[in-house]
Amino acid sequence: MNSSPAPDHPQPASLTDLFVSFTLLALQGFGGVLAVVQRELVERKRWMTQEEFVEEWAVAQVMPGPNVVNLALMIGGRYFGLPGALAALAGMLAVPLVIVLMLGLLHAHYASYPGVAGALRGMAAVSAGLIAATGLKLASLLKFHPLGLPLSLFLCVLGFILIALLRVPLLPVLLGLGGIACGLTYRKLAR
Repeated sequence: MNSSPAPDHPQPASLTDLFVSFTLLALQGFGGVLAVVQRELVERKRWMTQEEFVEEWAVAQVMPGPNVVNLALMIGGRYFGLPGALAALAGMLAVPLVIVLMLGLLHAHYASYPGVAGALRGMAAVSAGLIAATGLKLASLLKFHPLGLPLSLFLCVLGFILIALLRVPLLPVLLGLGGIACGLTYRKLAR
C-alpha cells in the first residue's frame, strides 16, 4: 500500500475540495458506492491508479466499519493527514445522513404503498448490477496477482458458489477463503 501520493498524481486542492468530492461521491452511490468511487477517484480525478485503488480497497475491506468510509479516511489521510481524514469522513457522511433521516420519515409515512416497495426492489437490482460491473472491471487485475489468474478466479468462483448458491454465511467464507488466499499469497511472495 502506498502511503503517500505519487508526485505525478493530481491531488485534492484543499480540505474543502476533499469534503465536496466525497459528498458528491456519497450522493451518487445508492445501494453502494464502490463503482462510483472507483470511477471518480481513478478515472476522473486520477487521485490514484487502478492498482493503488485495489490495494487501498482491500485494506478498507478488512478494517472494521463500512468499506467506503474506511477508504475515505485513508485517502483523506493520505493527502492532508488527520484533518484530511476528518474532511473526507464528514463529506462521506454529513449530507447523506440528513437525506437518510428525511427518507426515513417519508418511508414511515408511505411504506404501505405498493409503488414504494416496487421502487425499493428496483433499486436493489440496480445496486447488484453496479457491484457486479465493478467486480468484472477490477477482475482484469487478477492476472497481476501473485497467485495467478487461474487460482484467483477459482477462489472467486468458489466464494460465489458458497455464498450465493449454498447460502454459507459471509463471515466464515471471508475468513476461510480469505485466510487461504492470504496464506498462499504470503508463501508465494516469501519465496
